[in-house]
Amino acid sequence: MNVSVENLGPCKKLLRVEVSVEKVTKAFDEVTSQFTRQAQLPGFRPGKAPRHLVAKNFESRIQEDTRRRLFEESYREAAQEQKLRILTTLDVEEQSFGRGQPFGYTVTLEHAPEFELPTYKGLSAKRETAAVSDADVDRALTTLREQQVKYNEVTRPAQTGDVVVVHYAGTCEGKPLTDFNPTARGLTEKRDTWMLIAEGFFIPGFTEQLVGATAGDKRTVKVTFPEGFVIAELVGKEGVYEVEVTSVREKILPELNDEFAKSLGASDLEQLRQGVRRDLQNELNFRAKRAVRDQLLRQLLEPLTFDLPESVLATETRNLVYNIVNENQQRGIAKELIEEKKNEIFQSAQNSARDRVKAAFVLNRIAEIEKIGVDRQEIAQRITLLAQQNQMAPDKMVKVLQERNAFPEIQQDILTGKVLDWLELNAKVEEVPAAAAPAA
Repeated sequence: MNVSVENLGPCKKLLRVEVSVEKVTKAFDEVTSQFTRQAQLPGFRPGKAPRHLVAKNFESRIQEDTRRRLFEESYREAAQEQKLRILTTLDVEEQSFGRGQPFGYTVTLEHAPEFELPTYKGLSAKRETAAVSDADVDRALTTLREQQVKYNEVTRPAQTGDVVVVHYAGTCEGKPLTDFNPTARGLTEKRDTWMLIAEGFFIPGFTEQLVGATAGDKRTVKVTFPEGFVIAELVGKEGVYEVEVTSVREKILPELNDEFAKSLGASDLEQLRQGVRRDLQNELNFRAKRAVRDQLLRQLLEPLTFDLPESVLATETRNLVYNIVNENQQRGIAKELIEEKKNEIFQSAQNSARDRVKAAFVLNRIAEIEKIGVDRQEIAQRITLLAQQNQMAPDKMVKVLQERNAFPEIQQDILTGKVLDWLELNAKVEEVPAAAAPAA
């Protein structure tokens, strides 16, 4: 078998293969014999028809089976001979095939990048040692109380920390804000909207001007749209809002007592505090672990420079764009605004995709050397977890993942986690106080 390889670009090659006439003839003979043993022809018992009649009646199928067998065997052997880690077969072009002829073809393919792994055992990292303080627990409990907040309507003037319900209409340079950008409808006019009187809420400087207002008051509020404002066309310009206050509401938090603790499933306040402390400590431990992994990955990847396959990069970029858009939609960001930012979203996703794809190839190579793999049970457990997180039946979750072709992504995510666990287990990790730890 003659094999040659031509480089076409980053991680892309043209593979030329020619299988000898002798191997082609042998393959034809083997396939014809197989058909002869199974063929049913009129006037003959199954498997007893003469070979030449079988060859005549099933020639097209014999040729197709022979072609497929020769291609699969020779392609595999050629990849092994040339030490190609094939990712994608982009195109196959047949040059010659038939009885008494060599089988020749070319394949355009993408392969895994070629690189030398740096030393990956015994990497060094620093792990923060931090403990949850009483103040941390108090802040978390306040957040829990905020989730059960009530707003009682009051007749007194509005104060900082109150909520005011308002109608408003805004202009800039005497024109509606939508004249500057059509997606600014919510910024231009709204009725019966709730606003917290707090620094930076809505537009910086807006709600502070409503302190002292009572139900029925009308005020003119002037603001300057700051740097980094969501509507870029308004940055640095003055906005003028006509605001009518329809009601003032006082924020009432539930009492921090055993009754409140029971509403959250704890037996009493002390048990709630212990549960909150445990959750916060788990979060600190998780962040410390992630910081260690980030340090190990940086040491592993920074010395390496290699090309990335275009198709893999494109697929990862597409997946990240989907995730970014989906997250923004769940946060309530308007489709028009997402569309307006599509170039920035794509660029951000592409940059992240490069880092992720590079890391995946390096970690996969380590997994191959250290014989780290993913079994079906681990994938099933991950699907069950995803179903629980999305409040969905496992079989429905499977269908959603199939539609998104997400199973390779799940398998890769599990494998990445296992390799990172292995790297951390084999690393030299120094425990340091949180204040002295390097930024991750």
